[in-house]
Amino acid sequence: MTYLSHISINPLRAESRDLLGCPRAMRGAVLGGISDPSQMKRVLWRLDADDPQRPRLFVLSPSRPDWTRLVEAAGWPGAAGGQAATREYRPLLTQLAISREFAFRVTANPVRDDPGESQAPDDDRAHRTPAQQLGWFLEHAPTWGFTIPRTRTGSATSGLDGRSPRSAPDVRITARSRHSFTEGGGGVPVTLHTATFEGRLLVTDVVLLTQAILKGVGPSKAYGCGLLTLTPPNSEDSYSGGALN
Repeated sequence: MTYLSHISINPLRAESRDLLGCPRAMRGAVLGGISDPSQMKRVLWRLDADDPQRPRLFVLSPSRPDWTRLVEAAGWPGAAGGQAATREYRPLLTQLAISREFAFRVTANPVRDDPGESQAPDDDRAHRTPAQQLGWFLEHAPTWGFTIPRTRTGSATSGLDGRSPRSAPDVRITARSRHSFTEGGGGVPVTLHTATFEGRLLVTDVVLLTQAILKGVGPSKAYGCGLLTLTPPNSEDSYSGGALN
């Protein structure tokens, strides 16, 4: 069974500030809610900070988690809407169907896939400009079981590649970040150049898309990248929740 959880973070608390500023620290807090160590590598998470006063943490886990410790230390214990919300996710995946459209959100770490650079640090292979990052996303989308339809309103990637707004793919980058920290006992440096993509997708392969949702997309999944969430395109909260209705 797979579960999707949503936890609201209180940014004014001391522990929250540490978690919000470092993907390594947030990963530790997320894994603290998973009881089975053998399943920790299969956990995906994403931090959405649309509202800086109430950032939201989404976690996809292969077993039912316990967020009591995280909520008490970094959330809103006792406040309205402060408790973590967790629900089974796999039954919702049955609604995926070829040619169906969904709104989506994913934070990814776009890097070059050149085999000759496979041993190079992600920072050396990173796509750093919005155009490069969007190009990476559009190139990989078919391997994840979907394509990006053309925009209906003239927004999204308008202006890229000299295309008219109405012919542009309906995807946009809504946030870009650079994170640097150390990992492991030897203090190995890690640098991520992340981008959050939002837009509409068209399902082309249910099996591939299901795998992308459950296993994540792109590298650096341990550090908050790769969790792809979908909602109906006309939902009031189209990009944030990760619900399939």
